[in-house]
Amino acid sequence: MKYRLKDSFHLEPKKDYSVIGEPEDVQSARQLANDDRYQFQWWALSLVKARPVGGQKKKGADKGIDGLINFIDDDSGRAKRALVQVKSGHIKSGDIRDLVGVLEREKAEIGVFITLEAPTAPMQKEAVTAGFYHSPGMNNDYLKVQIVTIEDLLKGVKLNIPQEFATFKKASVDSDRKNQTALF
Repeated sequence: MKYRLKDSFHLEPKKDYSVIGEPEDVQSARQLANDDRYQFQWWALSLVKARPVGGQKKKGADKGIDGLINFIDDDSGRAKRALVQVKSGHIKSGDIRDLVGVLEREKAEIGVFITLEAPTAPMQKEAVTAGFYHSPGMNNDYLKVQIVTIEDLLKGVKLNIPQEFATFKKASVDSDRKNQTALF
């Protein structure tokens, strides 16, 4: 919703509206994860503007995919995918190997692993071992598996992927701003 507000009304976060209850630091994120892992997952996905996959509270139904970021990086017009996994608990290098397997199974270009904990050296090695995705339109290489922490995202670190496209449907903008209202 906050991204739709910003896109529709060209509002700056925390300036023209406020979001109540959203974690703003790692401690608050940990509390959310302890209180409700699914809400934590949805919140973490919002930090990277990923579209949640599957319904709420359907453990196991996501097939290793928590979120999706679509992007188009060539003249084919075909949307490509960055699959997102979110982990709030204990993490290990096997989680990265599992993500690589999901990328292969789903034929996705990039995988993003969002974690509340700092990644271990073996996890980072697994991510680098997965190789690169070459973007033909951007003529750039991107790590095929990227690990990012909640702390990094809260500090404003952005994912290193081709520009996202059509992850969320954007609300239309009325040229007469007086007619625009947000209902909550």
